[in-house]
Amino acid sequence: MTKQSFDIGMIGLGVMGRNLVLNMVDHGYAVVGFDKDSSKVEALRTEARGQAVQGVDNLVEFVSLLKLPRAVMMLVPAGSPVDSVIRDVLPHLERGDLIIDGGNSFFKDTDLRAKTLADKGIDYLGVGISGGESGARHGPSMMPGGPQSAYERVRPIFEAVAAQIKGVPCVTYLGPGSAGHYVKMVHNGIEYGLMQLIAETYDLMRRGLSLSDDELNQVYSQWNETELQGYLLEITGDIFCQQDEQTKRRLIDVILDEAEQKGTGMWTSQSGMELHQPIPTIDTAVAMRDLSVFKDEREIANQVFKGPPHHYGGDSRLFIQELRNAFYAGMILTFAQGLALLRRASAAYNYDLRLADVARIWRGGCIIRAALLEDILAAYRDQPGLPNLLHNSKIAKAMMHRQEDLRNVVHYATGLGLPVPALMASLAYFDAYRSAWLPANLIQAQRDYFGAHTYERIDEKGTFHTEWNHQEKE
Repeated sequence: MTKQSFDIGMIGLGVMGRNLVLNMVDHGYAVVGFDKDSSKVEALRTEARGQAVQGVDNLVEFVSLLKLPRAVMMLVPAGSPVDSVIRDVLPHLERGDLIIDGGNSFFKDTDLRAKTLADKGIDYLGVGISGGESGARHGPSMMPGGPQSAYERVRPIFEAVAAQIKGVPCVTYLGPGSAGHYVKMVHNGIEYGLMQLIAETYDLMRRGLSLSDDELNQVYSQWNETELQGYLLEITGDIFCQQDEQTKRRLIDVILDEAEQKGTGMWTSQSGMELHQPIPTIDTAVAMRDLSVFKDEREIANQVFKGPPHHYGGDSRLFIQELRNAFYAGMILTFAQGLALLRRASAAYNYDLRLADVARIWRGGCIIRAALLEDILAAYRDQPGLPNLLHNSKIAKAMMHRQEDLRNVVHYATGLGLPVPALMASLAYFDAYRSAWLPANLIQAQRDYFGAHTYERIDEKGTFHTEWNHQEKE
């Protein structure tokens, strides 16, 4: 193809970048890809042979092939690699060009980059992308934020490559600045919560009921045919069937019980604390990944601290049914916490998020896609100003029908000495949120007692301080 004939350029031809390029090409767009690693460039050339795509390892050539005004997308690791790419490409761009960050960048970094580039006349979009390598190739969920005029320039491309649900693309303009990356961050926080909840159900069935891998596959596969249906349950069922080529055992049984993380869950927890928005299930999921890496200490503690026998002696079929309902309640509460955080952040950062749109684009392509999102979408369409998902009558009814099972599972787990912190945190959040009175009055009294921090009264407006009757300690 001739110079300045490519619709969009992609910097970073790893698995995600290369697959998204091929997805764009499949939908009729001409794409040029750049990577410093010539082997990745060659991989793109080989895979896209005969199509409207070109791979280069020269940045000047890359920029020269793009239509004016240029649209340059990055799919590189968050942090310093993003800044490095911007520094390298910026001298070759002109006012009116567009840079798109499709990685998992921290939203405050996105705001800073957008401001710096705006001063130079360059538009900047922060776009969260979920779906992994398969999603990038066949249709991800995409969460764009930044100048709406800049989004309109690439909207046809994004709508073409995004996942489709009932003919509707799983992408939409979310809001200014870092709105897209913030929504993706919370998406990942919810993902952490759901994964921890599933892990706890696995533990209860593996150690509590002594189910085999085949039986676990059957349970999760059956659950995935109900209202619990979702991508994470689907892959969980598959995982228990995978054989390890080296040992011929099931692969799940030779994987080390230490979970890694890349930071988006932690960022979600930090943001929740900054905005004073409680998200305890997500916080707990982050903490449990941290705790999992203390493998040596856990093995020592296992020898020192003995607890009750792990095996559940009751009706296993009834327990699995209760566990299914407890997990669904945990799902509802995790989504409720994440969406409440989005609502608070939207007001704090002027994103003007429409939570119905967020639910709509999460229904397909992304890691947390689930049947529950249809009910969540309907809830926010009917009541855009919901302060919390639990205020929707249908969601509330579903939660009320399952709360007893959630309580029972937490009770059983405690008796068995099996850790279910995300289920516990979900239940505690539910009970605290539905409490008209909480013991925070005692905390306020304590704060005023030792630090003169004042308190408010139930019978009079204003703030008050008391000279407490300090008793001398012997």
